[in-house]
This record gives sequence, structure tokens and C-alpha cells, in this order.
Amino acid sequence: MADVSLKEVALIVGVVAACYWNSLFCGFVFDDVSAILDNKDLHPSTPLKNLFQNDFWGTPMSEERSHKSYRPLTVLTFRLNYLFSELNAVSYHFLNLIFHGVVCVVFLKVCKLFLDNRSSVVASLLFAVHPIHTEAVTGVVGRAELLSSIFFLAAFLSYTKSKGPDNTIVWTPIAVTVFLVAVATLCKEQGITVVGICCVYEVFIAQGYTLPVLLDTAVQILQGKGSIPFSMLQTLLKLIVLMFSTLLLVVVRVQVIQSQLPVFTRFDNPAAVSPSPARQLTFNYLLPVNAWLLLNPSELCCDWTMGTIPLVESLLDVRNVATLIFFCFLGSLVVFSLRYPGDSSKTVLMALCLIVLPFIPASNLFFPVGFVVAERVLYVPSMGFCILVAHGWKKLSNKSVLRKISWVCLAVVLFTHALKTLHRNWDWESEYTLFMSALKVNKNNAKLWNNVGHALENEKNFERALQFFIQATQVQPDDIGAHMNVGRTYKNLNKTKEAEESYMIAKSLMPQIIPGKKYAARVAPNHLNVYINLANLIRANESRLEEADQLYRQAISMRPDFKQAYISRGELLLKMNKPLKAKEAYLRALELDRTNADLWYNLAIVYIELKDPTEALKNFNRALELNPTHKLALFNSALLMQESGDARLRPEAKQRLLNYVKEEPQDANGYFNLGMLAMDDKKDAEAEAWMKKAIRLQPNFRSALFNLALLYSQTSKELMALPVLEDLLKYYPDHTKGLILKGDILMNQKKDIVGAKQCFEKILELDPNNVQGKHNLCVVYFEERDLIKAEKCLVETLALAPHEEYIQRHLNIVRSKIASLSVTEQSSLLADGTATTAAEEKKKSFQNLKEVKNEQKTSQTTADNKKGQSKNKKRTEKNHMEEETPKKSTKEIKDIEKKRVAALKRLEEIERILNGE
Repeated sequence: MADVSLKEVALIVGVVAACYWNSLFCGFVFDDVSAILDNKDLHPSTPLKNLFQNDFWGTPMSEERSHKSYRPLTVLTFRLNYLFSELNAVSYHFLNLIFHGVVCVVFLKVCKLFLDNRSSVVASLLFAVHPIHTEAVTGVVGRAELLSSIFFLAAFLSYTKSKGPDNTIVWTPIAVTVFLVAVATLCKEQGITVVGICCVYEVFIAQGYTLPVLLDTAVQILQGKGSIPFSMLQTLLKLIVLMFSTLLLVVVRVQVIQSQLPVFTRFDNPAAVSPSPARQLTFNYLLPVNAWLLLNPSELCCDWTMGTIPLVESLLDVRNVATLIFFCFLGSLVVFSLRYPGDSSKTVLMALCLIVLPFIPASNLFFPVGFVVAERVLYVPSMGFCILVAHGWKKLSNKSVLRKISWVCLAVVLFTHALKTLHRNWDWESEYTLFMSALKVNKNNAKLWNNVGHALENEKNFERALQFFIQATQVQPDDIGAHMNVGRTYKNLNKTKEAEESYMIAKSLMPQIIPGKKYAARVAPNHLNVYINLANLIRANESRLEEADQLYRQAISMRPDFKQAYISRGELLLKMNKPLKAKEAYLRALELDRTNADLWYNLAIVYIELKDPTEALKNFNRALELNPTHKLALFNSALLMQESGDARLRPEAKQRLLNYVKEEPQDANGYFNLGMLAMDDKKDAEAEAWMKKAIRLQPNFRSALFNLALLYSQTSKELMALPVLEDLLKYYPDHTKGLILKGDILMNQKKDIVGAKQCFEKILELDPNNVQGKHNLCVVYFEERDLIKAEKCLVETLALAPHEEYIQRHLNIVRSKIASLSVTEQSSLLADGTATTAAEEKKKSFQNLKEVKNEQKTSQTTADNKKGQSKNKKRTEKNHMEEETPKKSTKEIKDIEKKRVAALKRLEEIERILNGE
């Protein structure tokens, strides 16, 4: 085995870098979205064990919607990328480029087993620049091929060292081979096929047998004319070890997928569900199609499903000629390589093994696959193709007549392939460029039209996306997904009628349930979303909630393990005020997936509806155990703790709100509730800071504005509250409590009777029966010395609230004031409506009314906003009865002030509980 020189490595790596440097400017496209952007297994918060329980796309292997592609080691490399650069696409593409360079260098070492140095370099260069590899190298998900190929080739190289002197067995390389095969298989399933290549190498290369020799030996043994040679026994022993190891890997692999094949639709692989002979003829025709892509990679396409390659349904189809030519050529190479001894036949045999055996998993020979043609699965088979081309070039270049021509042809092929690869990389720059390039190759694939539509949809270009989705339905009228895309786009364009019509067409294409018979058809899980989408659309109409529920139940009847149907139905049942049934739906969904944080969160919401805050909090906690950064669970559980009134829960509530604002730094609600918690804890400065931050983020934040003003008011900063109330009333001119608080401050602090009067009159314009505003206006009249008007106002207020004793009492106070005046003063009152009572008496009477006003403000706010909360009326009235005495002790005055502070405190608590209305 010749060693690889540093110059050769530099040449190969330089060529790879020259061909793929522009791949670093590409983003995440096509399958990268599911494997990288939407795959939670990449996140550090996801346990590592999930990588070995889920498929390549992050779906649990136990679920039917899983593709059953088990590649945990490849996903682990994605996770490492995420750890260092999160979702920066450059690092992912750069690592792919490095892996491709490693594959090319290791492949060069393999080539030197069967070719001379020059031909080996030619084969490796051709492999490095071949355009068919752009999908595997530039597409991030192609890393599965790259990693698997590294360990695939390493396993083969290890096995070539298992033959010792005198044909003895060296077991260490065999053990290393088995290990590397397992690792290659954990990168991608085709890695296991290297065992077949090792077996062929052992029999026909290491032992030097040819097919005629093997047949003669077998005939002699069967006729009893000879025994099995010792060397052949050793070969059999090595093959048994390899085959047993392979069988063990296969058994483990079957256990991992739980003996279930993935569900593919007829659009993914139309031939797989076609009757004979169309099935066999089409599958055989696909072999020359793949061979042609290796020979002439001029028209490459990222997706060959659906109608890209029409079915071969008849023996008279002209395409069968291509199939016949392919098998004739392949058969002649097989006969040549197995029948004749010599280095040339050995080289051809190993090239054929590299072409055929790794392709078997994608050939539909043993099980149907989810694609018609996939360029990335040709990554390893192209190694054999490159060896064949290099070997043929060597034969031509050894002839003096053809030497120059062979070199020119080689230079042209390498140069054109490199240019094609460089140009093809730009197609992978974005989803739009990728799928538009595919449509240039094939316009009969509805999936391509759909994918261009998706790319435009992601850019919010719904009008143009709709055109591509409609084109998809015209290319493939029975494509359920295309009609669903049309419906979703109409919905985004607020055309609900057209959206419903499209969903109904998609629903009509679904397999129908036969009454009285068990539903047995296998439906693609994503197609069942048509029921969810249609139900979500029509449930916006309150009169069609039962119809929406029927659709959810129909989806569940078609697939009892359809988790999303239970989740959506639970949301609907809550809307229908059926929390017990919603609870049943969520519990059923939890039976299917207990690791879904959203489900535990939804169940917590149900318990809130059921007035069971303890269970609600338990479920919020379960959601946060599974996902510590679940934003809704953080926020709502903190509110639940806050509203419980339990001071022991406040520190945890504060921590959760701090975690929430860390996740959602632009959400003013988080800062507002932190401010309310600080108010509960009497941390006025901290509360003020949080409220101001909420208002900076959302200047029209109603609750934050009012509560900040209230905070200033209760901390003797009433004048600072005024500009805040001005802002509040600028955005919400009808804010009753804001008007009351502003009027109170204007009258008591600013002595602006006119401004206060305007506030209270505004309240009565909005609500003529507002007792609170009416009573406070009576206070204004008293302040203006208009006792007659004050008396009339209190009479009207008493008519609105005849059971409020304090109104009657204060009416009596006003009337007693009027009666105590002289006849002349009464005449003056009747003439101009102005009170002439002594200044000190007026001050005391107004103080009585002001205190009552404050108590009433709190009582009325409580009655309006929190039913069932005690108003402490009797105690309030007692205080005011005491205030009617002309003189008061210092203790009595302090008691009155305490009551006023308590009233403001209750108002604050009401605002907190209601969360600012």
C-alpha cells in the first residue's frame, strides 16, 4: 500500500477548497430546515440521550411520522456546530467542506490499492470536483454521507491489513473494522454495506480466487473428490465473523426502528405503490438514470419525486432500451472482473463493488425509499465510477497514439466539472434559488412548485407564493399538500372563503372512512393536518364550533395517536367552556407524549379554568422542568403565584419573571408584573423603576401608567403622578379610575377646583350613573360653597345608591349647614348658590366629605372590579360618624389617616389582581 504524499494531499485539498469556497455563503435550505433549524436535538438544553432515541430530524423513533433514519453521530456533529456558533450557517458549511476534503484524501489512499499513483490522483481529483457531490457537500444534511464515507473507507482500509504472513489471520484489524462499520452505520445506514465490499475483497483480491476456480472447487467438494483447502477455511472464518457482525448490526437497527418502516406517500415514490409490471420496469429504469447523472451531471435537481420521472408502464416504452443497455454493460464488466485473473479485472471488480453495494439501500430492492432519485446517495457509488474512469484513462494514456488526446480530455472533464460544481453551489444559496434552478430542469414536479411557494411565503410574499401553489395543484391535481398550501395562503391573505374551499378539496382527496369497517389505510401524518387547518379556520365563527370539533374527532378516529388533534381539540373545548372535556383531551395527548412542555402548560390553563390553582401550578412546574425557558409557563406561573397572595411564593415568582424578561426583553408585561411584585413587597423605588421600563417599551401601557400614578400617590408624590395621569388620559380619555385619581390630586394637592370638576363631569358624561364620580362632584360643589347645588347633587347620588348610608349622612351634614345659616345667608345662597359658612367650619366639613370620598372611591372600585371582596363599609361609616364631632383627639386623626392609606392600598391590590383591566 503506497503512502499519500504531502504534495498529493495539498493538491487534493486545494482543489476541494477552490470548488467549494462559495458554499460558505449559502444558508440552510431544503432538508436543512428540518434537520437544523427545527431540530431541538441540537440545543444544549436537550439531553444527549435524545440523540439516540430520535431520528435524524429530531422525531422520536417510536412515532409513525418518523422517517426511521437513525444517524445520532451525524446529529452530534450538528450539535457541536450549534454549541460553537448556534445557527450561523458558515460553520456548518465549513465543516462539510473539511469532511469532503478528508474523504478525498482517504479515497486517494484506497485508490492506491488498485491503481498506480498517477491514476489514483486522477480518480481522487475527479471525485473531488464531480458536480453530483454538491448536494452532499453544500447541503448541510449531506454531512451524513460525508461522515459515513470517512468511516466506510477507514473500515475497508483496516480490513485490508487483516491478512498476515503465510495467509494467517490478524484479528485486530478485523475488530477495528467491525467497530468502524458500526460507527459508519450510526452516521448513515449505507455504512453497513462496506462489509460486502470487504467480503469481495477477501475472496477475489486477498485470496486471488476467480469465479471459475471457486466453482471447480465447489464441484470437487460436492463430488467428494477433495476437501476444503485450509486457506479457504480461514477465509470462511473471516467471512463468518464479518457476516455475524453485520447480522447483529441489522438486528439492532431493526430494534431501533421498532420493526416499522417509515410512511411515504405515493408522491414521494410513485413506483413503490404501482402495480406490476410498472413497478419493476420503473425501478430498473432508475438505475440507468442514476448512471447517466454520473456520466453527464449537466442537469441536476434537488428533488426528483412526484412526476419528475414518469412511470414506465409498458414493455414497449422506449426507455426500456436504456435499461437493457445498462444491464448489458454492467453484466459484461461483472463477467470480466470475476472470470479473468489479473490486476485489471481486480480493479474493475472493486470499482463495481463500490458502485453497486452502497447503492443497494437506495435501490428499492429490499424496501421502498422516500425518493425516486437522490443525488446525495450517489456520493459513495461515485467512488467506484471515478476508479473506473481513472482505470480507463490509464489504459488510453499508455497508448502513444491516444496519450495527448487522453490528457486533453481529462483536463477538459476536470475543468468543466469544477466550473459546474462552483456554479451549482450558488443554487444552494437560498431556498428560492435552489427550487427555481430545479424548475429549470423539471416543471412536472408539483413539489418544486410548492417549495418555491414556501420560500416566497417565508418572505411574506403571499400573493406570489399563491401563484406557485396554484401551479402545483395544476401540475398534480390530486396533491393534498398543494391544496393545503393554497388554503393556508388564502388564509394569510384574509380570504377565508377561498381558504375553506381549498381545504375542502384537500379533505375530499383523503382516503374516506367506510362505515362499519376499521380504518386501515396508511395516511401521511402531515396530510392529516388538513382536518386541523380546516377546523382552526372555521372555529373563528362562534356558530361553527361544533363543526370544528367534529373535524378534530374525525382526525382522531383516523389516527388515534394524532397528538396535535388532541391539543387543538383541547383548545377548542376550552373556548366552548367545556374544561372537563378539554382536560380529557390533554391527558390523552400526554399519554402519547409526556415530554411535551406545551401539553403540560395547556393542562395548567385548564386547571385555572377549573378554579384549581394548586394543580395549575403543579403543571406549570412540570412544563418548566421539561423546558426551563418555556416563556408562557414562566409568565403565567409567576402571575398565579403573585395572585395567590402567599408571600412565600413571591421570590420564586420574581425569579420566573426575571427569567421571562431575559427570554422576552421587549415584552413590557414582564416588567410591569415585576413592578407589581415590588409594590407588594413595599419596594417603592424598585417598583417605580420596573413600571418606567414597561412604559418605555410600551408608552400606551394602560395598567403601568395607572399603577405608576397610584404608586406616586400613595408615597406622597402626588404631583409626580399628574404627568403620568396626563399620559394615561391622552391614550385612554375614558379611563374612569384615572380621572378620579387625577381629580382627587387636583382638588387636594393643587387646589385646582376647576380642573377637578372637569374630571368628575367627564366621568358623568361617560356614565351618568357612576356613584363614585357623582359623589366626588358633590364634594366640588361643597368646595365651591354652593351648598344648594351640593344638596341637590347628594340627593341625586342617594337616588342612585339608596343603601349607601354615608351619602344620606353627608346629605344631612350639608342640610344642617344650610339650616345653621342666618335667614340673610340662606337668601344669599338661594340667590347665587354660594356658601358663606365660616372658613374653619367649611374646612372641617369638607374634610369629612373628602375622607368619605376616598373610602367610597375604594369601595366603588372594589364593587366594579372584584365581586365578593369585602368593602369594610361598617367600619368606614363608624369612622365618619366619629368625624362629625367638632373636636377630635390626635389618636382619632391618626386613625382617619390610617383608613385613608388602607383605602389606597386596597385600590392598588384591585389593580394588581385585575392586571390593569
